[in-house]
Amino acid sequence: MTARMVLWPAFFGLIAVAWVLLWIMGQEMRGYAVYGPEFWIALCRAGAADLSPVALFGMWAVMAAAMMLPTFVPALRAFLALPAPAGRPVEAAGLVAGYMAVWLVASAGLAALQWTLARQGILAPDGRSLSAALTAGLFLLAGAYQLTPVKAACLSHCRSPVATFLAAWRPGVGAALLIGLRMGRDCLGCCWALMLLALAGGMSNLLWMGLGTLLMTLEKLPQIGRPLTRPLGWALLAGGAVFAARAAGGAP
Repeated sequence: MTARMVLWPAFFGLIAVAWVLLWIMGQEMRGYAVYGPEFWIALCRAGAADLSPVALFGMWAVMAAAMMLPTFVPALRAFLALPAPAGRPVEAAGLVAGYMAVWLVASAGLAALQWTLARQGILAPDGRSLSAALTAGLFLLAGAYQLTPVKAACLSHCRSPVATFLAAWRPGVGAALLIGLRMGRDCLGCCWALMLLALAGGMSNLLWMGLGTLLMTLEKLPQIGRPLTRPLGWALLAGGAVFAARAAGGAP
């Protein structure tokens, strides 16, 4: 069995496990014995304000793996298609590790933000916004960011991974790790505002998460993403305007 035959099942297996864990954390799983039923019951029933920042970080880290690894599939495929030694699976593993390291750091910041908002009483136990004003702000921020030059610049790098590989590649796993960090930075620049919309739909809403994953994946595909990005921004701004009107009318 070649290393490539191991890499892809491991990669997609990690995505599958992350989605299963997201589903588990969104349910009241009495008797589910991974860490024991008490762990899962406490995790799923507690509000964000009741959880430790470490537990919230774990939830965001799982969500980052579930949502962001699928968006990395085109880049990983392009890397493995490069002539050896650049496209070897061992370097590819370093590439993925660097990419996810950026999102793990981002998960810590997102967890701190959720914990802070939950302490203010404007998030439901599942992480869903209870404030029309907060929801409006999340949609308006995401929509406005879609139209910025920074978003466009980050997307241009994400849509052209081969150019990044050719410009930055050096032999060895360490070099691949550094390229992964660079690609993770670009991906974070593309997707951080869309990821914040998890606080609008709730972290236990797998349909909402799946829609976000689909949109962020399509955005990185040149032929689909270029005509998608700006209309998506205007749609998010329109949604934000609706929630802003509700907030102005006194809706919670």
